[in-house]
Amino acid sequence: MTEPARRGRPGHSLDSLLAVAFAVFNERGYEATSMDELAGRLGITKSAIYHHVPGKGELLRLALDRALDGLFAVIAEPGATTGPAIERLEHVVRRSVHVLATELPFVTLLLRVRGNSAVERTALYRRREFDGIVTGLVTAAVGEGSVRADVDPSVIARLLFGAVNSLTEWYRPTGGLSPDGLADALVRTTFDGLRTG
Repeated sequence: MTEPARRGRPGHSLDSLLAVAFAVFNERGYEATSMDELAGRLGITKSAIYHHVPGKGELLRLALDRALDGLFAVIAEPGATTGPAIERLEHVVRRSVHVLATELPFVTLLLRVRGNSAVERTALYRRREFDGIVTGLVTAAVGEGSVRADVDPSVIARLLFGAVNSLTEWYRPTGGLSPDGLADALVRTTFDGLRTG
């Protein structure tokens, strides 16, 4: 759960700090980014950053939680919890594309973590938990007979979210393709090969 932000100094909101920090983390990598570099990019002192957060690790945690909280919100939606498993799976995939499209820098950062810190290990644990839920939906859809049974459900889940996650490499919100259009294209191309009928 995100903790309440500290009161910021005029002209330097936590949101503006986070936007720059995540851009730099994605450009240079979290480990290679120093607080001095963040302060320089923002045109403020390090102490102004520390007014908002206790350190760089907290910036990373806020970014990863934003991406993960968005994904976990998807699996709590009615479309993901009621109805046939294939429809719940499609809902989760479609809405996960929306999370990626609207939270692109945060999801990009999430996909780059390797477990080098406690914050990263917690994020990886939550990602595995999400992956397990998706695999459970695929397994349920196979059991209902709506998804082909000749491919292991965990492989199907990885392939689906491999396709979703690959969007971070090329999708740009300013490119003219809306999140709905993106989700429609991904669902059409993947689910046509999964359905049994």
